[in-house]
Amino acid sequence: MSQSINRVFELLTESIALHNKPDVFASKINGEWVKVPATDFIESVNSFSYGLLKLGVKKGDKIAVISESRPEWNIIDFGMQQVGAVNVPLYPNITVEDYRYIFQDAGVSYVFTGDQTLFERAKEAAREVASVKTIFTFDKISGASHWKEVTENETAENKSAIEEIKKSIRTDDLLTLIYTSGTTGRPKGVMLSHQNLISNFEACKNYFPIDPSCKALSFLPLNHVYERMVLYLYMRTGTSIYYAQNMNTIAEDLRDVQPQIFTTVPRLLEKVYDKIVAKGYELSGLKRRIFFRALELGLQYDPNVNAGWWYNVQLKLMQKLVFSKWQEALGGNIRLVCSGAAALQPRLARVFWAAGIPVSEGYGMTEASPVIATNRTQPLDLRIGTVGPIIDGGTVKIAEDGEILFKGPNVMLGYYNLPELTREAIDADGWLHTGDIGKLEEGRYLKITDRKKEIFKTSGGKYVAPQVLENKIKESVYVEQIIVVGEGEKFPSALIVPEFTALKEWCAAHGISYTTDAEMAKKPEVHKLILDEVHRFNKEFAPYEQIKKIELLPKAWTIEDGEITPTLKPKRKVITQKYKDLIEGMYL
Repeated sequence: MSQSINRVFELLTESIALHNKPDVFASKINGEWVKVPATDFIESVNSFSYGLLKLGVKKGDKIAVISESRPEWNIIDFGMQQVGAVNVPLYPNITVEDYRYIFQDAGVSYVFTGDQTLFERAKEAAREVASVKTIFTFDKISGASHWKEVTENETAENKSAIEEIKKSIRTDDLLTLIYTSGTTGRPKGVMLSHQNLISNFEACKNYFPIDPSCKALSFLPLNHVYERMVLYLYMRTGTSIYYAQNMNTIAEDLRDVQPQIFTTVPRLLEKVYDKIVAKGYELSGLKRRIFFRALELGLQYDPNVNAGWWYNVQLKLMQKLVFSKWQEALGGNIRLVCSGAAALQPRLARVFWAAGIPVSEGYGMTEASPVIATNRTQPLDLRIGTVGPIIDGGTVKIAEDGEILFKGPNVMLGYYNLPELTREAIDADGWLHTGDIGKLEEGRYLKITDRKKEIFKTSGGKYVAPQVLENKIKESVYVEQIIVVGEGEKFPSALIVPEFTALKEWCAAHGISYTTDAEMAKKPEVHKLILDEVHRFNKEFAPYEQIKKIELLPKAWTIEDGEITPTLKPKRKVITQKYKDLIEGMYL
């Protein structure tokens, strides 16, 4: 049994070296999975630490990392930790202006980038930032310094120096500075200590049904605190980490790796489900009837409820005929899919559970390192539609206005250089104000209902929680993205991006010629289809909450266009400003 640890880099000796796996990490290079054994990983980390000392890096220096997930990311992360440097991880897909702002705000001294595109963008951002000395790359690029230039061979002198630095690092020292993407304003640097991250993965590790025999597929960005914390958890439990090649190869990589676990955002599960349903529409006759009966049964499933012998018999048959193919598509060995970063539609949780693919929804925020609550599978402790019980060691209370307040050892040190905002976020009694509205069901299971700042009031004085409406209407296979608007107006309305793949199938089934997405969004028949879907879900809400009008948009909101954050949350102010005329037109 591994010992307790106080600094994250102790995972090297207390977990990675003890498990001594031949594939601590693996990534696909030139069509082959290349594995990194424990001994090679630890040697590479140490070599990088020695090299940072030679560069003159000192405890507290800030080093930025801009890269897709790959083993090099972890090597330099641990290498930095051993010399007390602070890792400032950045999303690969944010703007050059954001890079520049973060480099300046954090006082970044060195930058490590993945490929040529990221190198060029970092170089442009660093042009006016005096603190940046060198930009290194993981790929070998002409005219760029390669990261291996930093590594240094072990000597008695540098080994002794590293050991002295490691002794000086306390559990509450700053480990990383993570700039939140934010839906409004400038990014804020969240200061997280070693203890913040350790307390979170130690609290969560028993909720994950994994052991040293397991493999995990990783495809969420490592600069996101959730994926990073989970990777530390994998290392702690001896689980091997396989990196997907990119977001477009996840299906192929799942079949290749056959992992027991992966973490995801709900949008990816939605896309998997929508593709499966679209294929179901292509079936005919008995096969089609069987497929949709399986879906019907799946959407009724609840892991906490025994629905009776007749339901169970039917479900078992459908698991053999239909759902077994879903399991094969995910590699055939899945013990758990962890969903976070946004609300998971209950129908998705139900149908994947019915298919023998347990999905656990959790909740957190960067400021909490990040997990605050999560559903659990072994033993079963979950409620679909909630984010589960509070993690061990944490406490939640609901404020008078419904805001969720949290206290625990995983709460951040504060916002970098922003003492006033820190005092706003963490009150004098140590409660982190999450900005989310919620409640505890059965006194135990946390349910998120909305963002405090996003609730709006209609002209009739009624409060509307847009996320509740949005999450419900996104259950339609014909709705990809939606934001509900109506601040100060008579009724709520919505901007909707159709799910164009499903829409093509519907058009084909109804004899409607499909031209382009943009033209289809203007068709009266399509508008009626989606408005009917909205009305179907409206019935579950009070009259003042119901959406009366909609506008269809011709293309999905993207990170590149600045309409959604890197974690796929819509930037409401940006979207409402961009489509101001359309919104106003719904109220004429």
